[in-house]
Amino acid sequence: MIHPSGPRRSYDLLMKVILVVDDDATNLRTLGELLRPEYRVRLASSGEDALRIAGSDPRPDLILLDVMMPVMDGYEVLRRLRADEATRAIPVVFVTALHDDDSEQRGFELGAADFIHKPIRAAVALSRIRAQIDARTARESLRRKALHMARMAEQGAEQLESTRRQLLQSEKMASIGQLSAGIAHEINNPVGFVASNLAALERYLDDLFSIIDACSAEPGAPAEQRLAEVRGLMQRLEYDYVKEDVLDLLAESKEGVERVRQIVADMKGFSHAGASGWQWADLHGGLDSTLNIARSTFKHHCTLVKRYGELPHIHCIPSQLNQVFMNLVVNAAQAIEGSGEITVTTARVGGDSVRVSIADTGKGISPEGLRRLFEPFYTTKPVGEGTGLGLTLSREIVQRHRGQIEVSSELGKGTVFTVTLPIDPVLDIDTDTEPPAAV
Repeated sequence: MIHPSGPRRSYDLLMKVILVVDDDATNLRTLGELLRPEYRVRLASSGEDALRIAGSDPRPDLILLDVMMPVMDGYEVLRRLRADEATRAIPVVFVTALHDDDSEQRGFELGAADFIHKPIRAAVALSRIRAQIDARTARESLRRKALHMARMAEQGAEQLESTRRQLLQSEKMASIGQLSAGIAHEINNPVGFVASNLAALERYLDDLFSIIDACSAEPGAPAEQRLAEVRGLMQRLEYDYVKEDVLDLLAESKEGVERVRQIVADMKGFSHAGASGWQWADLHGGLDSTLNIARSTFKHHCTLVKRYGELPHIHCIPSQLNQVFMNLVVNAAQAIEGSGEITVTTARVGGDSVRVSIADTGKGISPEGLRRLFEPFYTTKPVGEGTGLGLTLSREIVQRHRGQIEVSSELGKGTVFTVTLPIDPVLDIDTDTEPPAAV
């Protein structure tokens, strides 16, 4: 004997469910006996019962529905099935003695899948039922595959976006890494002389405290004698020089601290720390921060020329645009052998765009190099001095801002990179952050 909860029960759960609806008990019994060897059969003798059963679990995979029933006919039952989200997708096959075209047309217009005519021929009925079950199974399989593919596509898009962000961050860190020695030098210089000045100020304070202590000694000697002693001490300690030098040391130290503060501010401006996503930003501020950070790469052999025009704030991701400018400036500096000039020019173009060009008087780029310039991992730099992704990612960033990046070059004369950006790009809601209100 097989236990009800054993293999037979498991097999039953795998069988497709068919709901048979007919007000005639004989028809219900006949269809039930015909279907039970292959399907799980549920029976309803009225339209009300049919709607209740169809909306309960397990929901039928197919409904065989009599047309001519009292109180609620098959057409009304089908209309209500289609109006309910839970039962809308269940295929319905009308079982009817009606043979006229108008009845069939009305059924198909309401959403019937097929008609089986009475008297029922077992072979024909089973064939049509199997066809509808197979079609529903195929549709469900396609739906599951479509959902799976959609999930895979979503995961792929998320992975692609994650990889893109990692590449952007890696390239930014590579840029900072290449500049780190120069940045450290720029910081160490003011820190060094501030530390030296503090040591001198410490000695001067000791001397000044000695003078103050002499002036504060207990009365004893005549005033004139004490005054002569204090003056002698001041002369011995070079009080006049110390007073002047203290002011100079303080001014130099303030200048050094300000220089360090500016470097830190420039680095913060370059990375746009504290802000993320799309915002309205000053392009010149980003350029200045970037140029200050990159200063160590060109200050000893290049003259920097800034030709800034009048620009409005633009809607952008500032840290990403700064990364583009950093890459172009560093490339310009590395292209100049000996001495040369880097020129940064900005201008408004028409009423809705701005343009930034970075030109160098370097060695230029060959026609072959120009063709491959934006290819991933293509680089003319020695091993270890570039990832070959800088210009590729720069183009991607500019394109994300709905802009263009162009290059022109002549061997032996130099190269010009031109970035054109819309002031307020039209973003894709699905892929970009919604723009904030203008400030």
